[in-house]
Formats: sequence, structure tokens, C-alpha cells
Amino acid sequence: MSERAGARPHPLVELTRARLLEFVREPEAVFWVFVFPVLLALALGIAFRAKPPERLRAVVVGGTPAAARVAELLAAARDLDVTVLDRAEAARALRAGRADVVVESGPDGGSPLAVTYRYDLTRAEGRAARLAADDALERGLGRGDRLVAREEPVTEPGTRYIDFLIPGLVGLNLMGSGMWGLGFAVVQARTRKLLKRFAATPMRRSDYLLSFILSRLVGLVLEVAVVVGFGWLLFGVAVHGSIVDLAVVALLGALMFAGIGLLVAARPRTVEGVSGWMNLVQLPMWLASGSFFSYERFPAAAQPFIRALPLTALNDALRAVMNDGARLPACWPALAVMVAWCVASFALALKLFRWQ
Repeated sequence: MSERAGARPHPLVELTRARLLEFVREPEAVFWVFVFPVLLALALGIAFRAKPPERLRAVVVGGTPAAARVAELLAAARDLDVTVLDRAEAARALRAGRADVVVESGPDGGSPLAVTYRYDLTRAEGRAARLAADDALERGLGRGDRLVAREEPVTEPGTRYIDFLIPGLVGLNLMGSGMWGLGFAVVQARTRKLLKRFAATPMRRSDYLLSFILSRLVGLVLEVAVVVGFGWLLFGVAVHGSIVDLAVVALLGALMFAGIGLLVAARPRTVEGVSGWMNLVQLPMWLASGSFFSYERFPAAAQPFIRALPLTALNDALRAVMNDGARLPACWPALAVMVAWCVASFALALKLFRWQ
């Protein structure tokens, strides 16, 4: 009898194995964890791929000899596409976004040449087109340059949008799989009254909860490797820092969101209930944590609150390691936020967890 008992797998091992099998047998979960981030990276990487800057569009209000002269001078600029239209068509083009700047010359072609620029102050293209048109006209009229400048265009690895995006997708993936993977499984077990039965067995309750965490960590390597590997193979996104540091940040992020997922699932009795709580918790992070665009766009007053969000801290640490080559000590503010969320969420989850 003792030999049989010794050969029997530990309950934690069996529970972890059951969690992994549950995940693999759910095609929807496999799609959202492994396929969806790759498709999203592919679509956004192509849409925001590195390419030469688009030429600015200038429209000249025609009908006068002075307008013809203005159009000729502007056509010599290498970064301007010039079209001549009447005043009404030019106004419509500006309103519809088909023109970045409208240039109208004065009634005569005297000296100095008088022009009026019309552009939208809220559009960066409008301001750039106004400056480019003004520079082209000044040069065409014989302005003497007092500064000799030369250009050295530089494209640095890590500065492209796809380099910004891939760490954000890794963070989103860790958040989604950690929270939804734990939340749904726990609440479904509670709905089927499985938690009550498990609690009545000799199994330690801590083993049951730890099995969810361990199953998440087993899948963590694949989750991170699929997204990072895809970015490297297709877009040349490199990990400039240590792979070990990246693994530590990803591990801490997975534990953090596992704890948050466990906390959110600690009390709800229905799948609908936990879905609402999951969406409520994740929505601010989807919008503000800088996965798809920099959170620096938000007002300065909101920055401390945004940096305190768990996904913001994870994204910052991932980008520091992947894009900047930073070591873990340099990421301590983000890591401190992650550790705080991890400890607080697990402590509250264990205290509030309902078994029936």
C-alpha cells in the first residue's frame, strides 16, 4: 500500500495537468492567446510599416498670372505635390482633407509677391505644408541661405511603431490570458459546484489555487515566444536586452495578472458576473496603459494614475528590456508597481475566495 501511495502523482501535479488540458481543449482560448496577437501584430505592423514620408499636398488658387508663377515655384519643391484649382474647389479640397495647404496669390504679381496660406492649425500636415510652401517660394524668389546644413537620415532599431507595438501586445496577452484564463475557470467550477466538492476532499485548497498559477506559467513561455518570435521573423523586432531579464519581467507580469484574475473571480457566482468585472477591470488598461500608443498623450494630471496601473508597469518594463536594452535594476519603478499588485491581489484573493 505504501508503494502504491508513493507512486501516485501529487495532487498539485494532477490539478496543473488538468488545467492545461482544459486550456488546450478550448479552441477559442487557443485562438485568443496565440493566434489573435499574431494577427494583430501583422495588421498593425503592415499598416504602420517603415516607409518614406508622404509628400505634402499644396493647392494653388488659379486664374491669375501670379498664381501660375506661385505654382511654378512650388512645383520645384521636392516634398510638395502641387495642384491648381479654382477658389471653390480649393476650399472643398481643404475641408475634405485632400489638401494640406491652400496658397492664394495677391491680385497682381508685383514685388514683393503676396500670398495667403489657408490650413488647419489642428493638423500637423497643415503646419508642415505651410512651412514647406513658404520655404519653396522664398528659395524660388532668390532668398540667400545663411546656414549650410546637411542631412543624415537615421533609422534606429527600436524606434519604429512595430518595435513599440510588440511589447504592448505581449503585455496585453499576459493580461488577457491571466485574467480570463483564471477567472472563467474558477467561476465555472463554482457554478457547477465543483469547488464545494474539491473543498470536501483531502486535497489542500492551496494546491487547487496553485494549480491555476502553475498552468499559467507553463504556457507563459509559448505566449511570449510566439509574439516576440513573430515580430522578429517578419519585422526584425529584436530583443536588445537580456533574454533572462525579459523572462523575469514576463514571469512577474504573469503572476501579477494571475493574482488579479484570482481576485476578480474570488466572489462572483456566475460567468456573466465575472465577465462584467473582468471587462470593468481591463477596460482602463486597454485604453490608457500604452499598448497601442503612448500614454504620454494623456494629460499630465492623469500620468501618476496611469503609471500605477499594472499593465502600464508591465509594458514599461517590457519596452525598457526589449527596445532600450535596460537591465532589471533600471526598471525598478515599474517592477515595484508590479510586485505591489502581485502581493496585494494574491493576499486579497486568498482572504475573499468563496468555495461555494
